Amino acid sequence: MESPTHSNPPLSPVLVAGIAIRPLPPALLQPFLDAAMAIFSRRHPGLFARLEGLAGSTFRINPVDLPFDFLLRPGPSPSLLAVSKETGADRPTAAIHGPLLTLIQLLEGKLDGDALFFSRDLIVEGDTEAVVTLRNAVDGAGIDLLKDLLWVLGPLAPPVRLALGGARAIFTRLDNDLALLRRALLAPVIDRYEAQAAELRELRAMIAELRRQRRGRATETKGG
Repeated sequence: MESPTHSNPPLSPVLVAGIAIRPLPPALLQPFLDAAMAIFSRRHPGLFARLEGLAGSTFRINPVDLPFDFLLRPGPSPSLLAVSKETGADRPTAAIHGPLLTLIQLLEGKLDGDALFFSRDLIVEGDTEAVVTLRNAVDGAGIDLLKDLLWVLGPLAPPVRLALGGARAIFTRLDNDLALLRRALLAPVIDRYEAQAAELRELRAMIAELRRQRRGRATETKGG
């Protein structure tokens, strides 16, 4: 399950937002990440108990469409740190690369990790056994990122969820528009690729025919 090739970021609203926030230091995210970990520890104590088995490990989670990574350190007091992609001080036990939304859906158990790996939407480097252990710990935890984070708001959660529903509709529309733009931009490249592939097939067929004719002439010469 290892590959040195990182997955490419898709043209999406997340990528556009990532470009916009690139100048900001990852440390600005840390209070939010600390609060999120505190919420998850209260909402999913069983998950945190299973994570203790990975104490001493460090997982570098790389959303390829954001300008920063996350360092997950499981253990009795798990932590999640936002770091620059250029930070190399901590050598992780394993690294997981993929688009942000794919990583979130994987966390929530909505996607098959094995299928993502074989489709190259998810790239794993390092200790794959530790990654499998991490995935097994997360599987069945019942994580719903939005629901878990809104839980802390209590009675304010429903109106906030409603507002986020509107934002999600806008996000989906923008994502569809960017997908249309991506197809339009790639269409000429795909057409040229298909034309070159057709020419290559013709050249191979011509070479095969010439070789066949040469072998035939050589056989006739020997027979004569």
